Amino acid sequence: MVYRFEIFLVLFLCVFSTKLYAQERVYSAFEQYVVNRSDALVQEIDFKKAQSFFLEKEWDSTLLYTSKVLTLENSDTALTNFSHFLRGYSFKQQGVFNEAKSEFLKIKENFDFALHVQIFLGEIALEQSLYNEALEYLKRIETVPDEKLLGLRRSNIEANIGLCYLHLDEYDKADAYLQRNLAFLEAEKDTLGLIGAYGNLATNYDYKDLFDKTIFYYQKAYDLSTYTDAYALKADASFNMYQIEKYLNNPEKAYQYIEEFNIAKDSLNSQNEVARVLQLEKQIVVEQKQKEVSLLEAENKVKEAQKNGLMLSSVILLLLLGTGVYFYREKVKSNKIISAQKEDLDELNATKDKLFSIVSHDLRSSVHALKSSNTELVDNLEAKNLEKVNTLLHANSSIVNGAYNLLDNLLNWALLQTKQSYFEVGELRLFFIVEQVAHNYKALLQEKNIHFENTVPKKDKVFADQESLKIILRNIIDNAIKFSNAEGAIKIYTEHTKEGFCDLVIEDTGLGMSEATRQNLLQETIVTSEKENKDIIGSGLGMQLCKSMIKKNNGTFFIESTLGKGTKMIVSLSKIPPDGYY
Repeated sequence: MVYRFEIFLVLFLCVFSTKLYAQERVYSAFEQYVVNRSDALVQEIDFKKAQSFFLEKEWDSTLLYTSKVLTLENSDTALTNFSHFLRGYSFKQQGVFNEAKSEFLKIKENFDFALHVQIFLGEIALEQSLYNEALEYLKRIETVPDEKLLGLRRSNIEANIGLCYLHLDEYDKADAYLQRNLAFLEAEKDTLGLIGAYGNLATNYDYKDLFDKTIFYYQKAYDLSTYTDAYALKADASFNMYQIEKYLNNPEKAYQYIEEFNIAKDSLNSQNEVARVLQLEKQIVVEQKQKEVSLLEAENKVKEAQKNGLMLSSVILLLLLGTGVYFYREKVKSNKIISAQKEDLDELNATKDKLFSIVSHDLRSSVHALKSSNTELVDNLEAKNLEKVNTLLHANSSIVNGAYNLLDNLLNWALLQTKQSYFEVGELRLFFIVEQVAHNYKALLQEKNIHFENTVPKKDKVFADQESLKIILRNIIDNAIKFSNAEGAIKIYTEHTKEGFCDLVIEDTGLGMSEATRQNLLQETIVTSEKENKDIIGSGLGMQLCKSMIKKNNGTFFIESTLGKGTKMIVSLSKIPPDGYY
């Protein structure tokens, strides 16, 4: 039996490198070729600006000035081709693949970088999971001599061809290309590239049922990742080793690797947060510089006006008029800001009132139940009624667990409502997400002797935010356990009833619900109006949180249930990457 592991798509597209030597910009081989081949066109001022921004990786500015070039009436094919090329590359770097593909296809023949256009079209098709189309582009340039690649690495092309064959289940062909790519990276001692290459080979051997080689290459990827600060690669490598040790029934090693995975994931989240803050600071500095430039230009205009006596009065009049307009616009802007802040404050107050309502009702119920139970517990301890004491302790544990889940849901719901939650869509394999979440409920399942079965195929993938998907699954699985009788069953599986979507189904054989309750749960409300079982504490906040997070993931939610016969919770998520994903 071979354990299937997640495929981590590694596209070696690092064609730029930035280094500072005595404040001088050093270009990569590819950038230098772009400069050399396009220098003859820089007489057109907008194209010169576009070339400069392209070299500085300012993609939006590159798109702006190439757009200006293309709006001009000219018959210079080279200028038009280069403008489309710079636009296509800029869109590609921003992850807007449909626009990038459109720009590259507008380039006419006899273009200096025609081979690059084929390579980039192949990479775009690979990103969009169009593997046969990607192969069609990439195989065209497979035998082209290295000197004609103008700065791009052949190993990248071989790696991408290998990945295409891997996704098309042609594992022997994938092996040949991935091995050639590995040999090149080992010769260059490219640490980060090697981690990805080892991971790709391990995945390929996994699907070929060569488990020894799978373990060997995942181990090499993990060992190499320990020498880097690339937390995303460290997290992937640690998680792969966790899955291997879990499959080999080595719980201690599996626990070690999952701990390393969590540490790397936390470090990655912290790193992303720091990068986001630095980006905001950079934006503020740029805006401040722009204001300083505008102020300097105004001062220069005043000085110029002062030198021209005849123009002095008219300049002063224009300045007064401009100042009036400026302050009027600032006043209008301030009023809009105040109005927006008032709306935000009203919304926050409404959120606060809802939170207070839930806390006062449900937490008080839990605390009161715990207080009563503890009083009875003391009485039975004095009477040495150990059987009753054991029953009360289990009841207290359930009450505390319910209160903890409520507080956790309150926190996540508050973060979601105040738009403070971190949200990042990525490609996820549902089987492993379900396994991670279900592991935390193993004790509860055993306590009620509930049979749990995860039959989600390991190849099923969706595009969603990982943390919010875990929160959704935790709440639904928790409800399934809560509303299931002892000796019951919970089964999780997938269905594909709608093109482009994957339905994740959580089915239990529990208490079920009436049609009125089912309809009520599907409404956009915070607290359920009626409960089928009065003895089970719950506010409906967890289900509301699930619906909000499913909606934010561009998914849908549905419930099938019959009172006394169990429930199906159906979460439908997209299998297609969102526009701009890269």
